[in-house]
Amino acid sequence: MTTRRLVLTRSAALVGAASAGLLLPQIVRAQSNKVRVGFMLPYTGTFAQLGVAIENGFRMALDEQGGKLGGREVEFFKVDDESAPPKGIENATRLVERDKVDVLVGTVHSGVQMGIHRVARESGVLNIIPNAGVHVATRAQCAPNVFRASFTNSQPTLALGKPMVDRGHKKAVWITWAYAAGDEAYEGFEKSYLEAGGQIIKKLSLPFPNVEFQALLTEIASLRPDAVACFFAGGGAAKFLRDYAAAGLNKNIQLYGSGFLTEGVLDAAGDAANGVLTTMHYSDSLDTPRNKQFRLEYAKTFKMQPDVYAVQGYDSGQLLIKGANAVKGDLANKQALYAAMQGATIDSPRGKWTMSKANNPIQDMYLREVANRQNKVIGIAAKAVADPATGCRMA
Repeated sequence: MTTRRLVLTRSAALVGAASAGLLLPQIVRAQSNKVRVGFMLPYTGTFAQLGVAIENGFRMALDEQGGKLGGREVEFFKVDDESAPPKGIENATRLVERDKVDVLVGTVHSGVQMGIHRVARESGVLNIIPNAGVHVATRAQCAPNVFRASFTNSQPTLALGKPMVDRGHKKAVWITWAYAAGDEAYEGFEKSYLEAGGQIIKKLSLPFPNVEFQALLTEIASLRPDAVACFFAGGGAAKFLRDYAAAGLNKNIQLYGSGFLTEGVLDAAGDAANGVLTTMHYSDSLDTPRNKQFRLEYAKTFKMQPDVYAVQGYDSGQLLIKGANAVKGDLANKQALYAAMQGATIDSPRGKWTMSKANNPIQDMYLREVANRQNKVIGIAAKAVADPATGCRMA
C-alpha cells in the first residue's frame, strides 16, 4: 500500500517522551489489506547464516497459518543490517518511514539492536527481537511494543556456573569479544560461577569481530585453568573452536560456553567442537515430538538442519501469530495486541515458554555436549530461568 495516513497521538508523544525526554510522534497506520513485516537482519558478514535461519523460521511459522496473520495477507521487506551499529538507526528508520512496516523483526547483533530499539520506542512500531540479547531492551528501556523471543545475554550463562563447579572445574578463564553481548554474557557467568564456589582467574577479550585468537590462547595455556568459559557466535565461534583445538587446549582444559558457541557452526568447526559443553535454551537433540516435527518440516522446506536461530525466528513468528489472531488481524488495536502477546504461552521446539512482565522469555536452560556434530542434551542446567529485568518500568 502506497498511501497511509500518519497521525499524531497523545499516547505516541508519551512513548517518545519516555524514551528520549522529548515529545515525538508515533506512527499510526490505517489497516490495509496486507500486514507489512520488515526483516532487519544480517545477510552478509560473520552473522549472515544466523539472519537467514531467523527469516526461514519466521516464514515457516506463518506458512503454517496459510501465510496469513489474523486472516490478512503478509508483505515482506528486507534490509541487510550488516552487523553495523552505526547504521542501525538509519536502517530501522528506512523500514518504518519508507516501507511503512507494521512489524519490525530484528536483529542479531546487540549493538545494532539498540538502533532498532530507539526507533521502535520513538515511532511506536512493534519490534520483535529474534536474537539480540542486549539487556537494556528488556530492562531499563523496556517498552510495551518491544518483545523478545530469544534470551538476554546473561540467561544462558546464568545456568553455566553450577555445572562447571559440579564437574570439579573451580578455576576458570573467561574469553569473549569486547562488545555488549560479551560483557553481558559475562554478567551471568560471573554471578553463577562465583555463587557456585568457582574462581575467575582472568578475563580476556579482543575487539569484535577480530578472530586472531592465537596470542590469547597462548596466554590461556600459561595460566593453566581448570576450564575456559566463553561467548562467541557465528563464523568467529567456528574459528575459535578450531584454533582452541589446534593449540591443543582441548586435551586438558575443558571448554564451556554460552550455547551460541556451537550453534549453527558445527559443520564448520568439525571435530574441533567435540566434547565442548554449553548451556542454552535449545538443543538439536531435544527428544520431544514438538522438536522432532519442527526439525523434519524445516529440513524438508529449506534443505538444511535448523538451529537455535531458526527456532527463535520460528517463535518470533508464533508470538506475532498469537497477537494477530487475538485481534483478528487488526494490528492497530495495540492494547489488545500487546496483551495477547504478553500473555502468550509459546509451544516451541525448545519447550513451552512464557513471557515475563518485561516481555522477555522465561525458559529452561539445557546442558549440552557436542558429539558427532550435534548438541546433545545431557541434562537441564536450570529450570524456568528469568532475566531480572532490572530497571524495567512499563508505561
